Amino acid sequence: MLDKLAQIETRYEELTNELSSPELLADPAAYGKAAKQHRSLGEIVEKYRSYKSLSEQLTGARDLAANSEDADMRELAQIEIESLQAQLEQTEQDLKLLLIPQDPNDEKNVILEIRADTGGDEATLFAAEMLRMYARYAERQRWKMEILDVSESGIGGMKEAVALIEGDKVYSRLKHESGVHRVQRVPQTEASGRIHTSAITVAVLPEAEEVDVKIDPKDLRIDTFCSSGPGGQSVNTTYSAVRITHLPTNTVVSMQDEKSQIKNREKAMRVLRARLQEIEEQKQHEAIAGERRSMVGSGDRSEKIRTYNFKENRVTDHRIGLTIHQLDQVMDGSLDAIIDALTTHYQAEKLKEDSLTPVPA
Repeated sequence: MLDKLAQIETRYEELTNELSSPELLADPAAYGKAAKQHRSLGEIVEKYRSYKSLSEQLTGARDLAANSEDADMRELAQIEIESLQAQLEQTEQDLKLLLIPQDPNDEKNVILEIRADTGGDEATLFAAEMLRMYARYAERQRWKMEILDVSESGIGGMKEAVALIEGDKVYSRLKHESGVHRVQRVPQTEASGRIHTSAITVAVLPEAEEVDVKIDPKDLRIDTFCSSGPGGQSVNTTYSAVRITHLPTNTVVSMQDEKSQIKNREKAMRVLRARLQEIEEQKQHEAIAGERRSMVGSGDRSEKIRTYNFKENRVTDHRIGLTIHQLDQVMDGSLDAIIDALTTHYQAEKLKEDSLTPVPA
């Protein structure tokens, strides 16, 4: 691993020199690419140089402890050794995390899709509460969340919703939320007080840019129709709603949130690109299914990932065995404890078994 870090440092120094070259400055696209790579390597190089400095200090402290004739100096050196060793071990761990290959989607915005699954009316009510939970979490993160499409139920619930969340590293924080979320509680319509189990599905898709997904206009069928509200009543009399069908994959996206057909079409295309990118990534995941299963089970979105038990004020994430008795706070958007635990777990799964070469004693 030290050889790899040395190579990274060498490349970082090369980029530092290249960024001031007239040739690169004359090419904005190439300069931007080089600058981005330089920034991405900077944190690793800074931590690696700190590791080398601590290693040198530790070697000096050990020499002093072994060779000094002054008992007080040897004692001070021993204290310094213990401190430096702890710092070195922490820096080594930090370097391991920095060397984990980054998910190329981590910096992207996301398309969030929530759908009521089993449980009838109770599932639609829970779906609406989950949408609010993610909206509150987005507020806490200072992200922007926009509802693209929603289908309401007759009792104040929600059959399905599609939202766009924009901000800093949104996908990085939300990518482990995809799956089946189960709720256990007494429904509002239950007179006998029995606890029912219902479920919803959550899909978190990285928003795909046009450069990520190429869509041939000939592969699209675009239909327009009048927007409608709950119960089928007409919202307006213009053909502003849009339905786009990607013929090769039979992927259908409908959008009627805006009064403008152009705006609805733009939103529908954003959702379509995200779904098509997911289809392509699913194919790639199947090719490396062994690695995916070792990290997240089958990776199938139908797999139950979390249970929300209202009677016990408890939320349990089944993938990592995490239980928190603060469900009321979680439903109000306090998701960091769960998301941080999931991030730490999957980072640990990816860490290499090999460690940095230890400093000789």
